[in-house]
Amino acid sequence: MMFYRYISENLTNYINEGEIEAGNTGFDYAKLSDEDAEQAREDLVKTKGFFILPSELFCNVRKKAANDENLNMTLEAAFAHIEESAKGNESEDNFAGLFDDIDVNSNKLGATVAKRNANLVKLIGGVANMGLGNYKDNSIDAFGDAYEYLMSMYASNAGKSGGEFFTPQEVSELLTRMAVAGKTEVNKVYDPACGSGSLLLKAAKILGKENVRQGFYGQEINLTTYNLCRINMFLHDIDFHKFDIAHEDTLLSPQHWDDEPFEVIVSNPPYSIK
Repeated sequence: MMFYRYISENLTNYINEGEIEAGNTGFDYAKLSDEDAEQAREDLVKTKGFFILPSELFCNVRKKAANDENLNMTLEAAFAHIEESAKGNESEDNFAGLFDDIDVNSNKLGATVAKRNANLVKLIGGVANMGLGNYKDNSIDAFGDAYEYLMSMYASNAGKSGGEFFTPQEVSELLTRMAVAGKTEVNKVYDPACGSGSLLLKAAKILGKENVRQGFYGQEINLTTYNLCRINMFLHDIDFHKFDIAHEDTLLSPQHWDDEPFEVIVSNPPYSIK
């Protein structure tokens, strides 16, 4: 849900800034009709990697959420349309299946549609009320940091299994600083067992993402964790053409042979698996 809010705001800000620079000072993409917005679909998918209709932006879904008896279907459709917008384009692999792990019809949300929707309204409200500001103003990666904080809380509660996808910040920082010691920039960073991507993103934080010139590469066997990693990239404002995360067994089916050499390789592999 945080990711949904983020990409909605990211796209809206990008379009609004362009219109304001062109002299259209009162423009707001969120208030545009879906029909008018469609004209920009092709260009936006090429530059941003995805497209969202104004009616399906997080802020507009939130406004109607409390009175939307079909909120679960509204969200399901919005998520499907975001993924579909990237199909057949360069960004397809980065968006495919990203929303697979949010099941708006799960019985865990409630026994009836009404109860499930009531909890979805609370969830949307909670994410909307996070004081993350305008992502462009955040030198501290507020979206990404909030996401990693939530993941660290989940990992610590999950005990052993949490270690499969989350490396504590202190460990990430120490390992990455050792790997990039003496460097001010690198060509690319690779993690063969990347989990949710915390080691890759530490390199972006320590060096500055513009100083990882050719981007971030990783491989992850667990589908949910693979999705977490791709979301983590977006929430840290890494553009779709600057990361390549693969979903395969690295030992049996390594996916990045053609991308070598990597100047920096970092990893906290699943050493405890028998």
